[in-house]
Amino acid sequence: MFKESPIIRRKSRQIMVGNVPVGGDAPITVQSMTNTSTTDVAATVAQIKALEGVGADIVRVSVPTMDAAEAFREIKKQVNVPLVADIHFDYRIALKVAEYGVDCLRINPGNIGNENRIRSVVECARDNNIPIRIGVNGGSLEKDIQEKYTEPTPEALFESAMRHVDILDRLNFDQFKVSVKASDVFLAVESYKLLAKQIDNPLHLGITEAGGLRSGSVKSSVGLGLLLSQGIGDTLRISLAADPIEEIKVGFDILKSLKLRSRGINLIACPSCSRQEFDVVATVNALEQRIEDIMTPMDVSIIGCIVNGPGEAMVSDLGLTGSSKKSGYYLDGIRQKERFDNTDLVDQLEQRIRAKAHAMNERLDENNKIDFKSVD
Repeated sequence: MFKESPIIRRKSRQIMVGNVPVGGDAPITVQSMTNTSTTDVAATVAQIKALEGVGADIVRVSVPTMDAAEAFREIKKQVNVPLVADIHFDYRIALKVAEYGVDCLRINPGNIGNENRIRSVVECARDNNIPIRIGVNGGSLEKDIQEKYTEPTPEALFESAMRHVDILDRLNFDQFKVSVKASDVFLAVESYKLLAKQIDNPLHLGITEAGGLRSGSVKSSVGLGLLLSQGIGDTLRISLAADPIEEIKVGFDILKSLKLRSRGINLIACPSCSRQEFDVVATVNALEQRIEDIMTPMDVSIIGCIVNGPGEAMVSDLGLTGSSKKSGYYLDGIRQKERFDNTDLVDQLEQRIRAKAHAMNERLDENNKIDFKSVD
């Protein structure tokens, strides 16, 4: 089995979104966007903190008005995760949130008016070390590009993106990332592939308006999986018509499956069949909810019978192999004398997983300690 990802990532320059590096050799970051009214400061802060709690590296907040910009000022004071301000058309809002400490501006330079307005935003971003995200969407292409191509195509999205990139290049500003999102998987994938060949800036991945939790997760996994497996992508957002917390969970699950990031428990479970000696589905569903808070990277296999169970358990940090009445328990690939009663598996597994995570964290802390007496 692959212990590390065989994927060779595309070389990109690195930018900083607050204290989070994006691009270069930095981990691929996972982000989401608030869906509260930005002017409701308490609700927006609560949602941002909830997103941070499940691991969000970056959070985007829509700032459509000056009132929202004033609310953003208060929101920024109350959270720690880097914030991206989502702005369309009004350059004055970009200048205002820059004053209030925004970590990144999501604004397309070509959509904010004349050269003086564009220059004022770019110079403000430069002076305050604020990167910009160019965000092209298949559903909102410029009118002339729509007329030229008659419908969204990879070439249309690419041309739109390069139009904005050229503006920033002309102004000698290179601290930006780019996205070319579409709701159609193949349209998005081909657009990103064109862009990846042309520029070395970080790419923000997403299948926009992907759908509900199930269908949107599938579309995003297919589209982003195709790109990430080719080394394309430096940060991502899963766009779901669901609780934004689910976007973070799905994002990390995609990266985990490709071994691009290790965070939290990787559950390996069989789909269940007539050979199962316990209710695998119920056990896994209950356990998954209980251990969501554990961030320690760990492989846990839960297999309902002895056909595939031992093989999976021997390459897992912790494994369970179904057997009649009591199931076999493996730790670090070694079969233990202890067996688990099949009527109480969830409690027993949670206890062992937490103990294992604690031991792994202690070992990591010990390895990271510095003997200051030996340092000059």
